[in-house]
Amino acid sequence: MANVKITLAKSLNGRLAKHKATAEALGLKKIGDTTVQPDNEATRGKIALIGYLLNVTEEK
Repeated sequence: MANVKITLAKSLNGRLAKHKATAEALGLKKIGDTTVQPDNEATRGKIALIGYLLNVTEEK
């Protein structure tokens, strides 16, 4: 099963509460925080919502 490596690249300050909550659900709190998540529909939906704050790379 493939995984996705997600890094928070931009600050959460001044963002919509929903976007902050989505970042926290992914385990991202500060700039530079990185998490590895399964590549599934739920994760892709979260990435689609706050993709402008993230750097995303595919892992095998």
